[in-house]
Amino acid sequence: MLIITTGSLDLAPLALPDIWQVHHHPQEDGFFNTIVDMRPALVLLDGDARGWQQRAHALKTSPATRRVPLMLASDDPQVLAEAPKHGVDYPVSKAELLRDGARLLKEAARQDDPAAQEALLCDCAEPLPPRAREGIAKFNAGEYYAQHDLFEAQWVETERPVRDLYRAILQVGVAYYQIERGNYRGALKMLQRSVQWLLPLPDVCQGVDVRALREDAFRVRAELLRLGEARFAEFDRTLIKGVRLLDDTP
Repeated sequence: MLIITTGSLDLAPLALPDIWQVHHHPQEDGFFNTIVDMRPALVLLDGDARGWQQRAHALKTSPATRRVPLMLASDDPQVLAEAPKHGVDYPVSKAELLRDGARLLKEAARQDDPAAQEALLCDCAEPLPPRAREGIAKFNAGEYYAQHDLFEAQWVETERPVRDLYRAILQVGVAYYQIERGNYRGALKMLQRSVQWLLPLPDVCQGVDVRALREDAFRVRAELLRLGEARFAEFDRTLIKGVRLLDDTP
């Protein structure tokens, strides 16, 4: 499990179990996208460092990151009292963190459900439903609005974990639609949101080449971030690829 820390926080004295990994991100630049890409089990903010309010607000107001548990450590009682107003789930003193940090982090962290992952793998071994197959055909034809409606209907009627496959494809398609419309922020937002559904999926699910879709979407997002909104017109639209089916039988 992964913890991302900020500021001057040092978790080395806690002697965390080997299953825990700690990634320190001291600077503000790239912080949000690091959380999107790495999907940590917990983000631990240094409440005594400048800018923690902006970081907390960004994480808790975006659908791409708001499910990530957010802990804040501070020596200032006023900061601890203010933290929940900015979306912090677990405000703790630094003394408390040093004294009982391993337990606090374990209780606060988001942990994967092995049973849910096993159920997802079982679902992915099944054939792709006809409506979802039609949605992919629309996606690959550039009919992104139509693919949205098809995948949304498939997602609504599916109660099993594989519904995240349909949501992931839908959101990537909507992002590409926003690129076609010249909506830089809308495209970037949808690509960021899609990461949380793409990453947990196996590389192949119901015949869909998820690995290729994931790599394509990440490549598009990286290029949007590199260009920025001011240079959005320079975006190379050949980077937009279709959804690959490894089993193309009807």
